Amino acid sequence: MASKSILIDCDPGVDDAIALMLALRSPELTVEAITVVAGNVPLDLTQANARRICELMQRSDLPVYAGCPRPMLRPLITAAHVHGKTGLDGANLPAPEMPLCPQHGVNALIQQVLAAPEPITIATLGPLTNLAIALIQAPRLIDHIAEVVVMGGGLTFGNVTPVAEFNIYVDPHAARVVFEAGLPMTLISLDVTHQVLTTPDRLSALRSLGTPASQVAAAMLAHYGKTDCATWNLLGPPLHDPCVIAYLIAPDLFHGEPGHVAVETDSPLTLGQTVVSSPSQDSPLPPVNVIKSVDADGLYRLLCDRLAIA
Repeated sequence: MASKSILIDCDPGVDDAIALMLALRSPELTVEAITVVAGNVPLDLTQANARRICELMQRSDLPVYAGCPRPMLRPLITAAHVHGKTGLDGANLPAPEMPLCPQHGVNALIQQVLAAPEPITIATLGPLTNLAIALIQAPRLIDHIAEVVVMGGGLTFGNVTPVAEFNIYVDPHAARVVFEAGLPMTLISLDVTHQVLTTPDRLSALRSLGTPASQVAAAMLAHYGKTDCATWNLLGPPLHDPCVIAYLIAPDLFHGEPGHVAVETDSPLTLGQTVVSSPSQDSPLPPVNVIKSVDADGLYRLLCDRLAIA
């Protein structure tokens, strides 16, 4: 089977970092470039963290571009209280030596998509600022994108407000641009990622692999898990962003249904809420593949299988 060419737009962040590890150890995917946005931590940290992970995975050849340092209309909020002040607390990775590409991430995204010989897939793991601005600058991108797979939103609950998930809440206006663009899209929300918990047994299995990547992943998850477990009374931290990469590698692990996704941008009370309606309801919005469930055991087997590669 031919490898799927993808671009990853992210804001590392612990779960972004593990998603990158999974992508870079999976022959089903060819990561053409990484664009980075401010989100879990500010841009100077997210771009450095992306390069740290590339070096850990022995992929210093991969181009990393820094994109937007703030949302389209709102001040930046971060999640350093979850990911730590570096964004990768617990990992103790050295400062990156590979260079940051000089081109702006939005321009790089546009160039990479238009230059691809076939429509390319975009995996978005953070706020959607880079992709939204790219679509505004170059609407013809729509014809060159095979699919956008988004980690974001919540069908029944949020993690920043009662109804809003972090990636969408940080830049709801960008999310609205992307969801209204008419792209082929898949949405993986908190309702799915909270099914994928890093229980003590799963964390132990990951740590026992003994490879550099597995050790870093386990160390980060041990730190990252403290906040989520205390906040949500969970058995372990959810693996949000790796779900996107797992979906691209093994879509059979997931079950989805079509729906229409609206993003609230006007109400202070429900800002950033993702409102999903069924295809039977009249809507001017394009259809989205809304993931509803995941085989969590299968996903962790996949992750361990790939991070066992030295």
